Amino acid sequence: MHKQEAQIVEEAGKSGVVTIATNMAGRGTDIKLSAEVKAAGGLAIIGTERHDSRRVDRQLRGRAGRQGDVGSSQFYVSLEDNLMRLFGSERVAKIMDRMGLKEGEVIQHSMMTKSIERAQKKVEENNFGVRKRLLEYDDVMNAQREVVYKRRRHALHGERLKVDIANMLYDTCENIVRHNKNNNDFKNFEFDLIRYFAITSPISESEFERMTDTEITGKIYKVAFAYYSEKTERTAREAMPIIKNVYEDVSNQFERIVVPFTDGIKSLNVVTDLKKAYETGDVQLVADFEKNITLAIVDEAWKKHLRKMDELKQSVQLAVHEQKDPLLIYKFEAYNLFSSMLDGVNKEVISFLFKGDLPQQTATPVQEAKKVKVKENYKTSKDEVPNSDTLAEQNREAGQTQARQVTETIVRDQPKINRNDNVTVKHVMSGKTETMKYKKAESLLNSGEWVIVQE
Repeated sequence: MHKQEAQIVEEAGKSGVVTIATNMAGRGTDIKLSAEVKAAGGLAIIGTERHDSRRVDRQLRGRAGRQGDVGSSQFYVSLEDNLMRLFGSERVAKIMDRMGLKEGEVIQHSMMTKSIERAQKKVEENNFGVRKRLLEYDDVMNAQREVVYKRRRHALHGERLKVDIANMLYDTCENIVRHNKNNNDFKNFEFDLIRYFAITSPISESEFERMTDTEITGKIYKVAFAYYSEKTERTAREAMPIIKNVYEDVSNQFERIVVPFTDGIKSLNVVTDLKKAYETGDVQLVADFEKNITLAIVDEAWKKHLRKMDELKQSVQLAVHEQKDPLLIYKFEAYNLFSSMLDGVNKEVISFLFKGDLPQQTATPVQEAKKVKVKENYKTSKDEVPNSDTLAEQNREAGQTQARQVTETIVRDQPKINRNDNVTVKHVMSGKTETMKYKKAESLLNSGEWVIVQE
């Protein structure tokens, strides 16, 4: 309500007006004094307590005596105010008692003024330390933010995106080799190559054991990069006939189109400029494909990382109980989280780029971008997961279109035994027999050493 506050405070300079404001209401509003008020001594500022910060007290005093006008200010302080209560009010009260001052008597002494200023100075120092500490925590996030935003900027504007993808490919190759080389696991090494790159191992098991990490990484990178180049050219060739038909059809007035891509698990609609895609052949479509994949995965991973960083910031505060610096632990854990996040982004981007392809369908896989909402199905939210009733309904509908299966009927060949019925049990080894209720005999039967004797 800043406008209404300003209108109220503006009237404070009239004669006979008392304006009551909480803290700094109407800040920045000029209070013009009437001639009658100036003659009476100007605007009088009365503060009911001293603030934690001296700056606020000075701002309140500054309401009087603006631009050479006359005025005065007076602050009233109680030993029960928060500021005095937290910083030595008991000591001051004892001194005042010795001086013979009674309850409610006005205290005007330089010792009180200095005591208040010392208390305010301590609060200001504490607030400064809090702000400085928050800034140090934010510096960690800011360094990570610059890395992620730089990658997003490259993807948005096309700057260095090819270089970023090549770096992600090399880093992924390096991580796969280092992890499996340390574990000496060639089978898992082959599985990782198929899982992320959809290629078979270009080296044998003996070469894997003999070659260094750098040599294996370089060889895998060359094979994977060649496969990716061939795959993108093939995908563009498959999409170009459809793009050509849409562009050359005079009845269509589309400016942008949506081309769906899927890796068999996730799907993504890539929006591309129809005219540029037609004129540049595969260049524009491949560039938009790489751009959309990178942005979608980076944004999703960054949102999750921010939530983890907030949780980390709260949890590291408990380190003070172990006499450790929470900031140092925060920096160490934040670095590990960020490295893990980048590693996951690299693997997910590379995996989709290598395995993402046009879906095999009879319908035209290209739609008008204006009428299609781009949906990135990278993660399924809780609301999108069907519950058990929905799944059961879907199964029933699917079962109606299929042949009914033959249901086998199980017939009981012995009468049912109730828990309170008497039964005779026999020990397998000794042949000893006992008669008891079935509920008591259950523990003996479960041991496997006793059996029921049929009567």
